[in-house]
Amino acid sequence: MALCGAYSCAMKIDVHTHAFHPKIADKVLDQLDHHYHIGMTGTGRADDLIQRLDKGAIDKAVVLCAATAPSQVIPANNWAIQLKKEEPRFIPFGTMHPDFDNIEEEFDRLEQNGITGLKFHPDFQGFRMDDPRFRKVMEIAGDRFIMLFHVGDTLPPEENPSCPIKMAKLRDDFPDPIMIAAHFGGYRQWDLAVEHLADRDVFVDTSSSIDFLSDEQCKRIFDKFDREHILFGSDYPLWDPQTEMDKLRKRLGFSDSEMEDLLSAGSVLFAD
Repeated sequence: MALCGAYSCAMKIDVHTHAFHPKIADKVLDQLDHHYHIGMTGTGRADDLIQRLDKGAIDKAVVLCAATAPSQVIPANNWAIQLKKEEPRFIPFGTMHPDFDNIEEEFDRLEQNGITGLKFHPDFQGFRMDDPRFRKVMEIAGDRFIMLFHVGDTLPPEENPSCPIKMAKLRDDFPDPIMIAAHFGGYRQWDLAVEHLADRDVFVDTSSSIDFLSDEQCKRIFDKFDREHILFGSDYPLWDPQTEMDKLRKRLGFSDSEMEDLLSAGSVLFAD
């Protein structure tokens, strides 16, 4: 499993984290715990995330949010803009809901404030990846933002709002933007992710997966996907970055240089 070492001196980035406004952090963590039933590792607050980045010697973190209703778009994006201004180690992503009015104007506002990415969580936001409403959002966004998608769940693909099959179709229909499919391309649908995404120009992140993958599935993912398209993501506050790094190292038998390459792969996308 030798890697090229091309990123060994680049920034180390966790491409999948969350940090919530202090007024809502406790409420959001309760909701996440109720949905996933795994217990939260962190507080979901910016200062706790920074401490964990320090512990893992990680330079920067992509901080994600997803508005589950149109009314949440402006407050969530305001928080992303605030983080962009106040914390240089964060790369905050904005959000959009298909039923939001004035999508174009909000995308303009995000760009003007230095926000370079968008997070979409079809399962939580109440739309399907093949929903015409969402495809309109994609058309408006064009290639202005890096786009990170939650993909996969325990539902069968035909019932699931997001899945590797829908993600592949989205990539084919919208070839211009950079796309990241979270959870190795499809949470609990990793065989489909390899089948439908490994030969497409789709980045995947390692978040919320390593505990649930078999050794065979894990090896197959790293064999089939181009290594430069696999990005480290912890899904903090569900998981701790350092702990996830240790799990990956142990499961894959990675050397120090191989782990550095994994952590630094995202620097190509998020260079200053």
